[in-house]
Amino acid sequence: MKVSVTTIPLAELEVDLLLIPVAAEQRARLLADLKAPLGSTLERAEADFTGEAGESLVLYPEAARARRVALLGMGPAAALDAEALRRAAAEGAAVAARCKADTVAFRMPETPLDAEVASQALVEGFMLASYRFLRYKTEEAQTAYGGAQRLVFLAEQGDRASRAGAETGRIIAEAVMTARDLVNLSPHEKTPTLLARAIEKAAKKHGYEADVWDKALIEEEKMGGLLAVNRGSTEPPTFTVMTWKPENAVNERPVILVGKGVVFDTGGLSLKPTKGSMDSMKCDMAGAAAVIGTFEALAKLELPLYVIGLIPATDNRPGENAYVPGDVLHMHSGKTVEVLNTDAEGRLILADALSFARTYMPELVIDIATLTGAAVVAMGTEAAPVLTNDLDGAAERLAAIEAAGRRSGDRVHRLPMYREYGDLLKSDVADIKNIGGREAGTITAAKFLEHFVSYPWLHVDIAGPAFLDTPKPYRPRGGTGFGVRLLVDFLRDYANPKKRR
Repeated sequence: MKVSVTTIPLAELEVDLLLIPVAAEQRARLLADLKAPLGSTLERAEADFTGEAGESLVLYPEAARARRVALLGMGPAAALDAEALRRAAAEGAAVAARCKADTVAFRMPETPLDAEVASQALVEGFMLASYRFLRYKTEEAQTAYGGAQRLVFLAEQGDRASRAGAETGRIIAEAVMTARDLVNLSPHEKTPTLLARAIEKAAKKHGYEADVWDKALIEEEKMGGLLAVNRGSTEPPTFTVMTWKPENAVNERPVILVGKGVVFDTGGLSLKPTKGSMDSMKCDMAGAAAVIGTFEALAKLELPLYVIGLIPATDNRPGENAYVPGDVLHMHSGKTVEVLNTDAEGRLILADALSFARTYMPELVIDIATLTGAAVVAMGTEAAPVLTNDLDGAAERLAAIEAAGRRSGDRVHRLPMYREYGDLLKSDVADIKNIGGREAGTITAAKFLEHFVSYPWLHVDIAGPAFLDTPKPYRPRGGTGFGVRLLVDFLRDYANPKKRR
């Protein structure tokens, strides 16, 4: 989708659809003001339009070149934030789809947000709501309307800021779509090897580095968790190291992102039921997809930050040599783990990656993973739990990523990491076991991972919002790309040296 900013007068803007976001308290004054450029139809619409969030009204202006005008409700003016704009823009995308509009324009709304933030939010909401995954549709289905091709912002003032925000929003939305596409791929098209090749291709296209390890290198590095999970598969595992290190990076030691890359999870010998469980497990690499999308955005935005991405990738299948409950694994760190459930596999491959991350002496490590069903029980699909270890700056790390979640719309909320939760992982035969029981499953999974870190660390469990059965305003059914906007926003903020001190 092409995104641009113009200062053409409202009445002269020739588009298929002109979108006008309006807050509830603004509607009478704003519609009266629009009478001159667009005609009395706008003013008369006040009786049929309240401005409530999620509302839209399509009109046909008398005195403008725009073929249609749609009023979009933003809700109460006092509650206007970037998320309200994203949701209004998502409704605008729905109107555009119904009208089959190819060229769409936004009149910049009156909000307390600056023009850059507002235009970024509107682009994100519109583009993400316009997303369609059509790879496997028939030729007939693919000839259906494919969404708007051009999005224009009418900026009466602050056009430089609007341009910057619109471009940032476009880049981030495209990165989210990359993550969505990866999650939505059929499992046979994203084996560990094919996923690694996709990363290499993306690295070449966007300008970062990618180094793919084969099974021999993984064995040499003694990644016992990754190798164990892979034992039931006919496909070898991969371990991909991604590097974004611009010359103007503000940090000497890297920030590391670790993404869980279980490309399909049957549960192994602890087999999942199909309906409502295994049938959506192509999404179990959504953490890896989020890291891949984030790297695309970092490179396009030219973020001055040294960042490394680690993607351990395998599937988890009940093959003839599959690992079994009762196995004791020797991990990359040297610790031993008693396996009591082969469906608690994600933490095993993450543990090896987190242990390997120590070799970089990182400033900070963030892992992101569809790790526990308990996270869905705790927070549903609206937010992801975030947890951290008790090292210097823990409270600041949690506050920073929660703030990034509020700004980006990929919301996260902290859970505790009390020492007592770790007692649930004690094993009679090994250093720790890989499950802690029914209680506090999200927390005990994080406590498991904590055994393999020795640096400032954040863990984000995206099992709830990464894949939806029921669509939300700008999050489709299937892969949502959750985590890309969160990580990009967090890292953009982190790259500010004053805020890092």
